Amino acid sequence: MDKNKEKKGNKFGRKRKEKPEFDQKLLDLARVTRVVKGGRRFRFRATLVIGDRKGRVGVGVAKGADVSDAIGKALNDAKKKLITVNIVKGTLPHDVSCKLGSAKVLIKPATKGRGIVAGGAVRAVMDLAGVHDVVSKSLGTSNKLNVARATVAALKQLKITPLRKMSAEK
Repeated sequence: MDKNKEKKGNKFGRKRKEKPEFDQKLLDLARVTRVVKGGRRFRFRATLVIGDRKGRVGVGVAKGADVSDAIGKALNDAKKKLITVNIVKGTLPHDVSCKLGSAKVLIKPATKGRGIVAGGAVRAVMDLAGVHDVVSKSLGTSNKLNVARATVAALKQLKITPLRKMSAEK
């Protein structure tokens, strides 16, 4: 095909949509209310996880007047809070646990082919980070935002050991 045609788009003149840099998953969408003199004011709070499935992941939360506004703000917030995860052969280098508020998360590496054995918020973070095999348990709260933040905090604690570093290079 001609390179110029590819830039212009298809035969109908529509431009091709570029693939976004990050995949995203909406964890939670809540309608929050503020009571004022004239009645109630409604806003929306979006909790969003973004990742490139290659080791970068972030969690963002934001409020907006409508749903799309809240999601857009949450996407920008998640981009600001991106972290890089050490992944060794599709899993984590070692066990890790983290307590953030009342959310406690235990994450352990798993053998190849086991898959992501985790609950909702932890599963979303692990999937978008690019971890293929992991076992996890969420204790304490079931609040999706706090569990996702605890998971990201746990992933920040990961260290790559010299023994695993050599095996990862093979």
